[in-house]
Amino acid sequence: MTEQIEIENRISDLLEQLTLKEKFKLLASHGRRRIYTTDPINRLKIPSFKMTDGPLGASFHSSGLKKNTRFPAPIGLAATWNKDLTREVGEAMGEEVRAIGRHMILAPAMNIHRTPLCGRTFEYFSEDPFLTKEIALHLLKGIQSKGIGGCLKHYVANNQETDRASCSAEIDERTLHEIYLRAFRALVKEGDPWAVMAAYNKINGVYACANKDLLRDLLFEKWNFNGIVMTDWFSTRKDQTTEDCINAGLSLEMPWTFKYKIKALQKAYDAGGFDDETLDDLVRRNLRVMMLTGAISNSELPKGARNTTHHQNLARRAAEEGMVLLKNKRGLLPLDFESIDKIALLGPNLKKKFGGFLKGGSSGVKPPYEITPFAGMKEKCKGKIKIVNDASQADLAIVFAGLDNSKGGDSEFQDRTSLNLPADQIALINQTIATNPNTIVVLIAGSPLAMDVWLDKVPVVLQAWYPGMEGGRAIANILFGDANPSGKLPLTFPKKLSDSPAHSTGDPRNFPGDEEKRVFYDEGIFVGYRWFDEKNIEPLFPFGFGKSYTTFEFGDVHPTKSNLRQIDDMLSIEVSITNTGDLEGAEVVQVYAHDFQSSVKRPPRELVGFEKVHLRRGESKSVHILIKAEDLAFYDVTKHDWTVEPGDFKFLIGNSSRDIHLDADFSFG
Repeated sequence: MTEQIEIENRISDLLEQLTLKEKFKLLASHGRRRIYTTDPINRLKIPSFKMTDGPLGASFHSSGLKKNTRFPAPIGLAATWNKDLTREVGEAMGEEVRAIGRHMILAPAMNIHRTPLCGRTFEYFSEDPFLTKEIALHLLKGIQSKGIGGCLKHYVANNQETDRASCSAEIDERTLHEIYLRAFRALVKEGDPWAVMAAYNKINGVYACANKDLLRDLLFEKWNFNGIVMTDWFSTRKDQTTEDCINAGLSLEMPWTFKYKIKALQKAYDAGGFDDETLDDLVRRNLRVMMLTGAISNSELPKGARNTTHHQNLARRAAEEGMVLLKNKRGLLPLDFESIDKIALLGPNLKKKFGGFLKGGSSGVKPPYEITPFAGMKEKCKGKIKIVNDASQADLAIVFAGLDNSKGGDSEFQDRTSLNLPADQIALINQTIATNPNTIVVLIAGSPLAMDVWLDKVPVVLQAWYPGMEGGRAIANILFGDANPSGKLPLTFPKKLSDSPAHSTGDPRNFPGDEEKRVFYDEGIFVGYRWFDEKNIEPLFPFGFGKSYTTFEFGDVHPTKSNLRQIDDMLSIEVSITNTGDLEGAEVVQVYAHDFQSSVKRPPRELVGFEKVHLRRGESKSVHILIKAEDLAFYDVTKHDWTVEPGDFKFLIGNSSRDIHLDADFSFG
């Protein structure tokens, strides 16, 4: 508290010394060469504020062309369902950003997976706002524990790349708050982020950067956010005005000025477009973040470090924990050195490197090295198993298939056009399985893929996501059992595109938008598994699904109390679980809530809690999962706020949204 008071006093002192022009100068980057830095005010010893892109680590193009640790893609982090591990990754990212002399990383990216075709699905966490919140919160806390600012993006409803700079997300009030704003709200309240990035798109016809309802009224006033709101890069538009952006709460325009040119600001100010109080509030926010991150500081800053052995090992461990074993027929995995003489390694992603300059867009991280699947397998098999490229001559074959970060795949700027793998990859998988019945498919991709034409034939499928710079070693460790897969899907894999809510009608008004570039979110709150449960659609693989090399048995469930009385109340659920298999492993205990009777339509189940537990062979543990009453709430459009209605609920406990082992009744009110 004393430090906070000292910061506010220093801000007030600087505000009194700043001229009007200097205040204007703090609201934008005015130099064409300052793409990721603001202008200094040398007279008052206010330095440039420096940022770097994320969220897979400090991006190459925005870090002074420095090579940095490339961590697994955020969707892979979410697939770990491991909050502590995610915080460690955040701490490591913070250290790397500090080491390159930056003050903020533009992460975490928190948009909801509305469509499996979104080009940036790999950068986002989940289709579920609760899982998104929990993983993003721990990543943010890790980053900011190192004195580096985290920036929540893209606020809000930036759920597609198609026409992202001009489309309007048409969303009803309940859906906007309950699905797309929910994780942002939770992070502001629980994580105290130092920045939020406004999206390119419009929300119900109003651009995010000039949306007073969502910025000043909701974010600043109702949620008590004290940081800055910055533009996405080049996101201010011709039909926005300088005064609209100022009054809405836009604190920083990047990378250089369109609406916040000194002359434009002076003209709007002289015309009474905004007042001194509004201006000073935005300047104060910028100064506050500069002090919190040490850009303006008299104190000793946390030490930075990059490309350390610890960071690289952490990247590998996170990749291993996030990989999802989708199928393991005949117990083919883990592989046994003693029973294999030859392995055939095939596929377009076998020797591919995914890190590099702008690979995938602004998230591109160029690491000092990258272990490809081929390199990882070669290292693992050296002196033990011969690697060949003819499946017919091998004991088993592994096809490394999937997508990459080129446009039309998993990449910024362009959405995918199909759920299917490229035709040549499908042909390769079918050809390989026809030649060798022991065929394993490893999918390196950041979004769901259709598998209908080959899944039934293939005994093993491993979803590796984009596993980062140590990915090849992580994959090899999973395949040979040095690491037991424990990842769970953070989004539903549909059998076909039309099963997904945004594509269920085939009407372009739902995706990618009508002739006026309006995208209608007609599915409402029924996004992801909520839609599949409500419509009774069988997914290819359900939300929360993932296999292990061992087995687990759920025992008893004991809530600490059977009644919650008010929205800030909470309880703990104790679940016993035993590793009944032959190997050490980890399971994710997932808790969903079902509301028996509600005045509004609610999904059949909603994720409200989870914990990941590691168990030795034969070990049993009691897992305690905290459940907050506010996570049982829905957004009431009559009150324009969150509410939990009195009544009966049921907790559904399992290891996926479709695999429920236990239940427990409770009530509210």
